[in-house]
Amino acid sequence: MMTNKRIINLVLIPVFSVISFLAFSQPVPWKNSEEVILKTATGNICGTLIVPFAGKRIPVVLIIAGSGPTDRNGNNPMMTNNSLKMTAEALSEKGIASLRYDKRGIAKSEKAGNDESALRFENYIDDASGWIKMLKKDNRFGKVIVLGHSEGSLIGMIAARKSGADAFISVSGAGKPADEILKEQLKTQPSYVKDLAFPIIDKLKKGDTVANVNPLLNSLFRPSVQPYLISWFKYNPAKEIKKLNIPVLIIQGTTDIQVKVGDAELLKKGDKKAKLVIIDGMNHILKEAPANKEENIETYDNAGLPLHPEFIKTVAEFINSLQK
Repeated sequence: MMTNKRIINLVLIPVFSVISFLAFSQPVPWKNSEEVILKTATGNICGTLIVPFAGKRIPVVLIIAGSGPTDRNGNNPMMTNNSLKMTAEALSEKGIASLRYDKRGIAKSEKAGNDESALRFENYIDDASGWIKMLKKDNRFGKVIVLGHSEGSLIGMIAARKSGADAFISVSGAGKPADEILKEQLKTQPSYVKDLAFPIIDKLKKGDTVANVNPLLNSLFRPSVQPYLISWFKYNPAKEIKKLNIPVLIIQGTTDIQVKVGDAELLKKGDKKAKLVIIDGMNHILKEAPANKEENIETYDNAGLPLHPEFIKTVAEFINSLQK
């Protein structure tokens, strides 16, 4: 018998997020760091701003985390890898500032979480847009670059367009709409699970809610989360990236077991002017990892494992090229 737990583990669905704006600061434990706050109608969203040095306007990167309970550092309650924290600190060593933040309902931004039934994908976009506007008003910074990881790629590309960012970087970003990805994940399940789930996905894709959900699928399709899924399913990353009229970099690792090289190629097809970089041996959390699934997953909870060396090199070269 299939257990609910197995179904739960198929997808990490974000469950919280609206906006206002402004920031205040106080020191945090990393050189030249500030704790920053985005004020919103439902509470504060907290982040970390690293500014490597003062004296001239430098580029700054807004780092947007992926789906699920992922915090500003790239960690969640089940695993610690510090991938986004390492990214920010490595960029600082290259003279590039960065801002990363806890999403609504997560870590220090927990109190800003909405009622799950009120959450929409656009709330995450609005939050990212608020941070972009804040950074654009800060005289310490020149170019404002958005870097979105995993689901943060889709959030970032839309926010970058809406708020006038100077460049966009997609890292391990999906190239297909979320409903198609969910169906792909469910294909490994028994046929009766697919027979129950696929009609629900199709109805949500059309913008309709589903009144009666089999208890087996309640963790994915409970009534309170359906409005969020409807709002998420309507976005196609390959179409959204096409709307950008700024420099775009697409990065994808070959040993990513969550997002495939084919997704990056779909994004590139959407924006033919974008630069596509495939990094051999890099997995979803930006670390060097083998293709073997079990060994790959072991890296997800290894905070001491460094980033793949080609990752930061690629990001820094792209950002530096914007200054010319």
